[in-house]
Amino acid sequence: MVDRKVAIYPGTFDPVHLGHIDVVRDASRIFSRVIWAVGTNPVKNPMFTAGDRIRMVSIANEFPNVKVVQFTGFLVDCARAMGAEFIVRSLRMAMDFENEFQMSLNNKKFAPELISVYLPARQEHFHISSTVIREQIMIRGMIDDGYVPENIRDFIKKIR
Repeated sequence: MVDRKVAIYPGTFDPVHLGHIDVVRDASRIFSRVIWAVGTNPVKNPMFTAGDRIRMVSIANEFPNVKVVQFTGFLVDCARAMGAEFIVRSLRMAMDFENEFQMSLNNKKFAPELISVYLPARQEHFHISSTVIREQIMIRGMIDDGYVPENIRDFIKKIR
């Protein structure tokens, strides 16, 4: 296999869903190694603990060249420590562009050597967001079909 570089795919993944898995699947085909980095952000108030989010991402990870890690602090520091040269992000709709573009500019300011790459999820997963899934859990106590893999749904049922 030709070395095609190392990428980092960061996020809160609260919870991980089918759109996230689409993106990491494509990244695993493009890059030699992908670091699936589950972040702890003091500004966010996640529904699931860091340990539960790491476990969910680990359950969802079926790709041999993808390693799951947890990180705290700035993404660029984690990317450098892990030897990543690329940051993988996803765009679902135009509404994501502004936020992603701002993050990309800030990352480029702090770490000009890192290149941001945007990979869309499959079209049938564009409507999925962790926010919608958390609302389903809080309001209805369940997650509809087609949002998360069955093994993630089972895990969430066990811990909630």
